[in-house]
Amino acid sequence: MEQLNANTNLQGSVAALPKMAMEIPEARADAVEITALVKDEGRVSGYQLSSGLVLDKSEAVSLARQGGIKGVGISERSGNEYLKSIPDGTDSNNLGNLPSITQG
Repeated sequence: MEQLNANTNLQGSVAALPKMAMEIPEARADAVEITALVKDEGRVSGYQLSSGLVLDKSEAVSLARQGGIKGVGISERSGNEYLKSIPDGTDSNNLGNLPSITQG
């Protein structure tokens, strides 16, 4: 019961973050960053990395899970996994604020 009370009485920035299920892998020292979103008909279909590599969603999720991409967590919606910025109170580093490219 004490654990429940401690969790419900959280204060500060962590408690203010929206509640969401997200797996946050620990990034390796050589992890890359996402530099652009690959979009197909307005929907994110992949990610361009700082190494220049372009991965589809499932490849990027797999690499992130291995610690190869920093600054992201893994979320799931309707059975589909995707990458999401780790909430830190700063909008400028959110994936949605990155440039978009089309893969042709």
